[in-house]
Amino acid sequence: MAEISRLPGPVADIWEWQLDGSCRDADPTLFFHPEGERGPARRNRDAAAQAVCASCPVMQMCREHALKVREPYGVWGGLTEDDREAIYAGERRRSLRVAS
Repeated sequence: MAEISRLPGPVADIWEWQLDGSCRDADPTLFFHPEGERGPARRNRDAAAQAVCASCPVMQMCREHALKVREPYGVWGGLTEDDREAIYAGERRRSLRVAS
């Protein structure tokens, strides 16, 4: 589940970047996997979603949002769920080394 305490408030200016997303014209099922999707089907769907993200004018803002609130599902800012989890794992490893 997304960490909602990390979400910015309801101020429209904070969310306005979403209006410019390339994904607004795409089928949302491209960005969120159906239950039980695995293997080549999932990789192909993720790759198609990432292709939409690649030319998106707000990709960086989308990516920053997803990482900040730890979006648990879907492709955000060109990052899949697995990509984001790898980033979080790297952050955990770095913080453990610093704390040691």
